[in-house]
Amino acid sequence: QVQLVESGGGLVQAGGSLRLSCAASGRTFSNYRMGWFRQAPGKEREFVAAIKWSSGSTYYADSVKGRFTLSRDNAKSTVYLQLNSLKPEDTAVYYCAGRRDPGRLWKGEEYDYWGQGTQVTVSS
Repeated sequence: QVQLVESGGGLVQAGGSLRLSCAASGRTFSNYRMGWFRQAPGKEREFVAAIKWSSGSTYYADSVKGRFTLSRDNAKSTVYLQLNSLKPEDTAVYYCAGRRDPGRLWKGEEYDYWGQGTQVTVSS
């Protein structure tokens, strides 16, 4: 059974940093793509970033490019999302997701597995 467990969320002031983790278990993820999405209250879920586990290639939404960094630790089967220069508009529940098929990495509906989410709150 595949499990994705996020952690690392919290309350931070604008300009601060957080590191989110997504621990994956239940299968070999070397051929997977892992994505991060977020959803703020009253808003639709939006793509944040994605990584190809095998190559480490990363993709970012324009809104976070240059501020967020995605990486993975193969030995720990964990994906990390480093959030820097946080803004109040980054406040949301952040979700980790996994998929095997390539394609449109920004399309949440094409992901197979999801974590439970972790809350990030940025105060002004």
